[in-house]
Amino acid sequence: MHPAHRAPFASLSTGTATVLAVLRGCLHAAFFLLLAVAAARLFTGGAGPADWAALAGAAVLGAVYACGPPLLRLLPGRRTALAWLALVTAVWAGLLLLSPDFSWLAFPLFFLHLHLLRRLHAVAAVAVITAAVVASQALHARGLDTGMLLGPVLGAAFAVVIALGYAALYTESEQRRRLIEDLERTRGELAETQHRAGALAERERLSREIHDTLAQGLSSIVLLLRSAEGAVRTDPGAAAARIADARDTAAENLAEARRFVRALAPPSLSSGSLADALGRLCSRTAAESGTDCRFRLEGDPVPLPAGFEVALLRAGQVGLANVAAHSGARTAVVTLAYLDGEVALDVYDDGRGFDPAGVEHGRADGTGYGTRGLAGRVAELGGRLQLESAPGEGTALAVTLPLGAEPAGAEEET
Repeated sequence: MHPAHRAPFASLSTGTATVLAVLRGCLHAAFFLLLAVAAARLFTGGAGPADWAALAGAAVLGAVYACGPPLLRLLPGRRTALAWLALVTAVWAGLLLLSPDFSWLAFPLFFLHLHLLRRLHAVAAVAVITAAVVASQALHARGLDTGMLLGPVLGAAFAVVIALGYAALYTESEQRRRLIEDLERTRGELAETQHRAGALAERERLSREIHDTLAQGLSSIVLLLRSAEGAVRTDPGAAAARIADARDTAAENLAEARRFVRALAPPSLSSGSLADALGRLCSRTAAESGTDCRFRLEGDPVPLPAGFEVALLRAGQVGLANVAAHSGARTAVVTLAYLDGEVALDVYDDGRGFDPAGVEHGRADGTGYGTRGLAGRVAELGGRLQLESAPGEGTALAVTLPLGAEPAGAEEET
């Protein structure tokens, strides 16, 4: 069914509900007003049997019409609406045979038919009603003049034009309503997508922080306690020193955990420069793993964005954690170089090496996340990460960040 031809008492969109309610009220009021005027005119020249029959018919028509709205609310549906319309039209047609004054009811009937019927059926019904009005007036006047013909025809044409305009407005209103609903739904989906993206980004940040701080700190604590356990009988002093180192590492990890929950700078950077933090990292790695770990500074240090310092420190932590856990190296060298237009951090060891392809796809034991997480962190800052290694040939990890304009993601770690 065409949207403009639904039941007149069906619920419509919120934007047009008030206007349509007013129009329906005016239509009903016009029907009863014209019905009352036609009934009153029956007695202007004296009342005969036909007039009393017409008055009774008018009462029946008013009752049938008044029963329409509650009936359609009780039994909604197209069949109920069409049955009610047919009964109203039939009673009106009988009244039209008794008195031409009921011809005035044709105008509100036009709108009822145009509203409830499909477009072609409605236009045909309007044409039939118009012909019935012209025929009734010609029958009772026993003749036909121009006014009897033009009045009903112009009224019908006017009703059809108004109904078509209403249908166009209704269609536009419905399209606008659907568009608004689509926009609201799209906005809700976009907000949900952004929320999920933000949650995933925060999860990625926390996973990197946990791996680069807590996980590596716990690994260091395990190594220190194992070393202390082996020396507790033969060298109690060394065992106590290892336990003290484990306690200090645990304290540092606790501070790191509090730091990344509050998104603050790492404690090792808060208490000194990046070079100092990397130097302390090398000293701790040498003490924990026995590897000869050295730090070198090349070039003149320049101020770096906080996000850059965090990324370079994490690169050193990831590289040296892999040295201590996997390489078996005797020597490791961490180099921080300030070059023209960029800053670079290199971590080199002379250990057993490995196949970098295994890191790209992850290892079966779940390791390798640190390097992949570091690659994502460096990429967010517009930098490059290079990993070179081969079995038996050691490993070189190089991170390069551009100096100058700081990418948008550089402040995420501050």
